[in-house]
Amino acid sequence: MASGTETSGSGDIARTIELLWDTGRRPSRGPKPGLTLERIVEAAVEVADREGLGAVSMRRIATELGTGTMSLYRYVPGKGELLDLMLDRVQRPSENPADLGDGGWRPALHALGHATLALYRRHTWLLEVNQSRPVLGPSALEGMERVLSRIKPMGLTDPELLSVIIMVDGYVVGAARTQVYAQEAERSSGLTDAQFWEAQEPMLVKAMTSGRYPVLAGMSEDTFGPGFDHFEFGLQRILDGLEDFVAARNAARAPGPPAGSAPPEQPA
Repeated sequence: MASGTETSGSGDIARTIELLWDTGRRPSRGPKPGLTLERIVEAAVEVADREGLGAVSMRRIATELGTGTMSLYRYVPGKGELLDLMLDRVQRPSENPADLGDGGWRPALHALGHATLALYRRHTWLLEVNQSRPVLGPSALEGMERVLSRIKPMGLTDPELLSVIIMVDGYVVGAARTQVYAQEAERSSGLTDAQFWEAQEPMLVKAMTSGRYPVLAGMSEDTFGPGFDHFEFGLQRILDGLEDFVAARNAARAPGPPAGSAPPEQPA
């Protein structure tokens, strides 16, 4: 994973919108049979998946497609616009409604969390992109529309519904970054996770028996083991908090007894 950060919306925004929504002028005569904007974007995603976002350039994509670099410029102005097309391409939502879970808003958000984590693990280069100001294309809007339609019954205000999505996405991004960085550390160091901790074991055993860290020393043996699903635990606690918030909001909206009415009689 490259250390640099690309920024969405860094190209010609008007041209990017034309390309995303297919409202611009198409090349009148393609320089190579079969070359399309869709194929260019797919090739760029494939390169980024294999080698990281830093490997993506107009020249490199042209080489992948077996054409000249200038041929690509007939379809997309440059890497800035290409990046926004890549982002919308990988966010294309599943056609299967069941992928957002069965039932109410909680299963939908639970499925969204896991689907987003899987997206970042498939396309680790997404963590290199500053998406604070995305250029919204049809895939991004379609995905948001599907999620909002499932969580609308929460009964929250529209800004709150949007905040719910931001909250889940922010949690997933942090978890995905931790997982991806761990994989990168193993690849770059040549040490497995087990080998890394085994190298520290003698010093850690000495520290734990020194009496300076009684809480740490008293923790169970499985505390730092791989058996506990930290991602699922955290996601469920977020959903628990939202469930309490929704219940409190609904209780506050429930109509009370009319003013001046007598309390109901209690049975003897």
